[in-house]
Amino acid sequence: MRPWPDDDVILYDGVCVFCSRWVRFVAARDRERRFRFTAIQSPYGTRLARAYRIDPQDPDTNAVIHGGVAYFKSDAALTVLGLLPGWSWVRVLFAVPKSLRDAIYNLVARNRYRIFGKYEACFVPDAEFRDRVME
Repeated sequence: MRPWPDDDVILYDGVCVFCSRWVRFVAARDRERRFRFTAIQSPYGTRLARAYRIDPQDPDTNAVIHGGVAYFKSDAALTVLGLLPGWSWVRVLFAVPKSLRDAIYNLVARNRYRIFGKYEACFVPDAEFRDRVME
């Protein structure tokens, strides 16, 4: 599989309230403005998802492209958090077996709409970080 041409891109479910809050959380702490964001429902996000075999109609993971590598599920979340100022301590969580980390991730992902809710339309970022959104 060819590497994705853009780096430090976070793919997320744009109708998921929890996922959209994750994007806002990252954007607020990403002082270097390293990360860019794309909703899986956007044309760019759909292409990215399909390239990595994520079903755009029923996404079961977020993803981040960092250093030319695609990370999924708990690896994606920990990679992103570990690169934010003041959050490098989360890298110790990579010591937890991936199967356990991903089991917890999957539990939240499967129930995210029921627990946190779902938007009728894709989350629209505020003007402060709209220029970091790839559509």
